[in-house]
Amino acid sequence: MSPKTLWVGGYGPEQSSHGEGLRAFREYVVTATSGDLEVEVTWNIMDEGRPNTDLFDLVESGQMFLCYFSSSYLGDRVVELNVLETPFLFDDLDMAHRALDGDLGHSLRSAVRSKTPFEVLGFWDNGFRHMTNLKHPIHTPSDCRGLSVRMQPNTIHEALIRAWGAIPVAVELSEAIQLIVSRSVDAQENPLANTVAYGVDKVHPFVTMTGHLYGARGLFANGAAYEALADDLRAVVDEAVVRAIAVQRDSAAKFEETLRHHMEIDGIEFVDLSDAEKSAFRDASQPAIELAVQSVPDHIQELVTR
Repeated sequence: MSPKTLWVGGYGPEQSSHGEGLRAFREYVVTATSGDLEVEVTWNIMDEGRPNTDLFDLVESGQMFLCYFSSSYLGDRVVELNVLETPFLFDDLDMAHRALDGDLGHSLRSAVRSKTPFEVLGFWDNGFRHMTNLKHPIHTPSDCRGLSVRMQPNTIHEALIRAWGAIPVAVELSEAIQLIVSRSVDAQENPLANTVAYGVDKVHPFVTMTGHLYGARGLFANGAAYEALADDLRAVVDEAVVRAIAVQRDSAAKFEETLRHHMEIDGIEFVDLSDAEKSAFRDASQPAIELAVQSVPDHIQELVTR
């Protein structure tokens, strides 16, 4: 009998925390099944000239078994996920992990399962998002006034940027990279890993550690394909996901420290907000926070701190 192949994919460099996670998933599956399950990896679908959103289409159609993707892209289909788009939701990574590995994560997985063909197997870190720009250091929301800022297509993200007095430019990633490197937009907001992976650090000399949004990347599998696996193989996939989550999160945390060090050596100016400055951003973000709260069922909001 020829081995069954699971096609998995992403949209970041192979040498990244997400690449490390995919590699850990593949290695465990192949080893634990003695090759009865093979894993084919597409590290970065954009290298094939395709937009990153094709990953969702491939998984939904059943051609691809699993991909990682920012949860914000499904917010229009699964409103419960918008809880993760609430500005300043989590104080730190530990708080985020407790929530996503606990009751909140279970409820979000159930909501996705009931409204889409996807099965969320777990959540990876995409880190906290920070502002970068090519104009000047940013210390307060007023420093953002008039800046054009690329962000993910998401109504809450757009409301957040408007609340700071900036101009949102919501486009998918392939187009966003072109806009940023051509200096057609003034700013963007991303975790440091993405800022470097997409070459933004070569264009933007200023980084403000706003930490305004936590980025979760769900591991989205095709639900039917996942359920069709034999029980023993499904158990292997589940364990592979657990191991991949641990590897990816650990790699992401270490990578951010290393990236900042190298970016500073390259002359990029970092702004670490004082408590008062962070509070000013949080206060200015209230319209977006209220929008997020209103868009999510109350029982989901209540699970954040459990």
